[in-house]
Amino acid sequence: MTDKDQISGWFQGRLPDEWFTSAATVEFDRDEIQVVGTLAEPKLAKGASDDVRTAALVARIQGFREDTRGQRIRIAEEAQQVFGRKVSWGASCGDEAAMFTTFSTPAMTRLRMEDRAVLDTLVDSGVARSRSHALAWCVRLVGQHQDEWLRELRDALAQVEKVRATGPNTS
Repeated sequence: MTDKDQISGWFQGRLPDEWFTSAATVEFDRDEIQVVGTLAEPKLAKGASDDVRTAALVARIQGFREDTRGQRIRIAEEAQQVFGRKVSWGASCGDEAAMFTTFSTPAMTRLRMEDRAVLDTLVDSGVARSRSHALAWCVRLVGQHQDEWLRELRDALAQVEKVRATGPNTS
């Protein structure tokens, strides 16, 4: 069983059925597990304006956040014991979405002067608050503009894992 199957299956089995309209999306890396579920949309009066609809969707998400806080904390603590990763929660409703908790982890890197100058320019211009924020901004920018390439790279890594798993047993 892969980590993906184990983690996803654990959360699908552990989350209350009444929370979401479908199976929650469970994504993870080495440090964090993100669980995001879709909430049922609130019933609105016919002809409700876009502003009323948006306010209702946001209120549904906020209500879910407050109403499930204790149970989400217990589930997150259990998951952290089982998987050794922090758990972040989010919800979507209609075209609104929010992450309630997120985990930021430091990433150490060594940068040459010309690379630090790029970060300092972003800080000096007000685009970023700090070098750390500037580096995170750069990573998000690359992620946005290189989605297809990163997707191909992740697919190739998944294929390498499959081949590695079918290789000879060296133990």
